[in-house]
Amino acid sequence: MKRLLLIVIALAATVAACGGSDDKDSGAGKGGVVNITFWHGQNQESQKTLEQLVADFNKSHPKIHVDVNSGGVLADQMLQKVTAGLAAGSYPDVAYIFGSDVPNLVRSPKVADLTDAVKGPGWNWDDVYPAARAATTVNGRVRAAPALIDDLAVVYNKKLFKQAGVPEPQPGWTWDDFRATAKRMTDKSKGSFGTGWPGVGDEDTVWRIWPLVWQLGGDIATKDGKGVGFDGPSGLRALTLINEMATKDKLIYVDVTPGTEQLYQVFNSGKMAMVPTGPWQLPEISQAKIDYGVVPMPSFSRKPVTISGPDTWMVLDNGDAKKAAAIEFVKWLGQPEQDAVWDQQAGSLPLRKSTLQQPQWQSALSDTPGIKVFVDELANARVRPALRAYPKVSQAMGQSIASVLLGKASPQDALKSAVDAGNTALSTSGP
Repeated sequence: MKRLLLIVIALAATVAACGGSDDKDSGAGKGGVVNITFWHGQNQESQKTLEQLVADFNKSHPKIHVDVNSGGVLADQMLQKVTAGLAAGSYPDVAYIFGSDVPNLVRSPKVADLTDAVKGPGWNWDDVYPAARAATTVNGRVRAAPALIDDLAVVYNKKLFKQAGVPEPQPGWTWDDFRATAKRMTDKSKGSFGTGWPGVGDEDTVWRIWPLVWQLGGDIATKDGKGVGFDGPSGLRALTLINEMATKDKLIYVDVTPGTEQLYQVFNSGKMAMVPTGPWQLPEISQAKIDYGVVPMPSFSRKPVTISGPDTWMVLDNGDAKKAAAIEFVKWLGQPEQDAVWDQQAGSLPLRKSTLQQPQWQSALSDTPGIKVFVDELANARVRPALRAYPKVSQAMGQSIASVLLGKASPQDALKSAVDAGNTALSTSGP
């Protein structure tokens, strides 16, 4: 998820690109070289890293040439771009796709099935973190390759805790502990808040609620995918907690601006004690010269659960030769040596356990405060279900969360609204 926050810088230029070239069927160009098109949708800094990786791949794979460009859009617009391309018959061989968008795109027969490929030599699929594997799997089939992985933890301002004489958060804490700590760290006279929460109603608002629901025994959807799994105590207790923290305790800074930028500006200015966030935010926090610490997310049962929002490299079928070349490319891109390079630029955690042995990650673990907490929490990470209706379920829940944060609806009414809309979406879309 998060990954939304990584892609907010405008592209330096819009590049026109298309797949489905004249050599689509044979797949081979001059000299027998298979040319494939790669749309990445990244910002300028991440683009540079990918361009260098692609150059390295092209040099080491003389029979494959990857043409890399943005696709003319940022990553959060890639679903629409690729969907339009599929309809027009002009699409890339590889595209960066959010994990939550995979279930909708796989309805197209042009999305490659990688289930057999990942069992082959060089993939070492079991080395990939479970959350990344889960995000690429729809109905038991692997439909994309992992591109990015993250999770949530709580980042806190050590200086503020020391000034307030409040003990720093510790692993194994509960939501009661979190609430009590945030309340002690809120000082209305100074305009400072204990914590913050996005209040636009978008996915950034929503995915922070799911760990609470999971900890309380609920789920996003039922096992058969035909109804929501938060209809009852899990959803009500989660919404009640954030409602009371925001409206009764007034310890939450609710950011109602798109992009959640103001929330982080408040934290980076020293006016917020704690913020649940992901590893992508650490560079900006460091640049703000905040002396910070990181602790796992609180729980209701002292059993940690966090959420991961992996993104993917999706392979699209432009003929057998191109598809095979594209699969070879994404396999190479996900190997520890390349993974470590890409992780450091993209704000991703390692996709593989073995990536941690690379020099870049050994340095990061020793030099970047708190990053090890995020890495360790991948063992406790769950992902959103691979369901076509998830975006509609999220939209309904997002509106409900925003309404309780702002005191515009009771938790009971907000839950009913989210449940009704979510059930309708799930019952009419299929798994």
